Amino acid sequence: MSEEFLFTSESVSEGHPDKVSDIISDSIVDDFMSQSNPENARVAVETLVTTNKIVIAGEVRGPEGYVCPYEDLARNAVKEIGYEQSGFHWKDLSFESYVHSQSADIAQGVDSLGNKDQGAGDQGIMFGYACNETPSLMPAPVYYSHLILQDLAKARKENSISGIQPDSKSQVTLKYVDGKPVKCTSVVVSTQHDEGLSSEDIKEIVMPFIKNTMPDNWLSNETQYHINPTGNFVIGGPDGDTGLTGRKIIVDTYGGAAPHGGGAFSGKDPTKVDRSAAYITRYIAKNIVAAGIADKCLLQVAYAIGVAEPLSIYINTYNTSNIDESKLIKKIREIVDLTPRGIRDHLKLNKPIYKRSAAYGHFGRDTEQDGGFSWEKLDIVNDLKNI
Repeated sequence: MSEEFLFTSESVSEGHPDKVSDIISDSIVDDFMSQSNPENARVAVETLVTTNKIVIAGEVRGPEGYVCPYEDLARNAVKEIGYEQSGFHWKDLSFESYVHSQSADIAQGVDSLGNKDQGAGDQGIMFGYACNETPSLMPAPVYYSHLILQDLAKARKENSISGIQPDSKSQVTLKYVDGKPVKCTSVVVSTQHDEGLSSEDIKEIVMPFIKNTMPDNWLSNETQYHINPTGNFVIGGPDGDTGLTGRKIIVDTYGGAAPHGGGAFSGKDPTKVDRSAAYITRYIAKNIVAAGIADKCLLQVAYAIGVAEPLSIYINTYNTSNIDESKLIKKIREIVDLTPRGIRDHLKLNKPIYKRSAAYGHFGRDTEQDGGFSWEKLDIVNDLKNI
């Protein structure tokens, strides 16, 4: 592209009401994945949070006789985030659970039986994306939006700053020239704070995190900064705004730089292709870009509930590759089994690795020794080069 344009992405912190809900839901997923035979675990749990109240609902299946400690998991998640406010306190809030057993009709479509392989947990379309704008092969606006809030939360928890509370949001606008980000035109950060702090006080706390995060040559005297633009943000978190699981899907993925199939991730075990197929498509797209095959890559897959094989695979390298995309699809099918079972086995998803992904994006994160963020591995680069 030869045109110039501005593009904006946002992030929200772990203390944002919707992210509180996501973290609680994924705490439950992790607990089920920690039990015996996690490949048989089924979890589809939603969380609602509001003023001093948590409500969970959904469908689950675990080992016979297992009773999940839903309330303890929820309270511990809220405590780790740092909520000890009069309107939302991990110890004082009320808790309700409406979780029940998984539908037998869904189970018969998903479970393997005889010669039948495990089917997809639902119908749907899933997208994966990667580009060479950042070291993590993520779009730059969402990458830097996440980093600002991650660093701010880390400093808050380590007590190296004071006066900042858990709920915060960021937004980064970058100017692109010839398809590449070249400078930052504006940054928005809104963070909940203690009573008595002024906008200038908050700006003094927040500005170093922006400047330490963004590339030096992207900030200038022309960059606009909007720090707590409403002027006061004392009432926040679930006390200020109701939160729900799965309401920040663009924050979870690519910040709007690529399509999203519509399904949320948090609260779902890896038989749900909303989650696992989005992970495998990111993994494939990232390896394609890392292999130098394309500057950016979009991958789409589609599934039918109870059917193992994907209905379709689509790839778009935006005219940045000399390799025919049909050949790429054929190579992908040779390297990666895209059935629900194949995805879980390839990425080793039957582990308690989900709670950590619920805030600051599911993609662009570092792989971890226990298998966390396995979809960020670059282990099929050489295979892809041999097309």
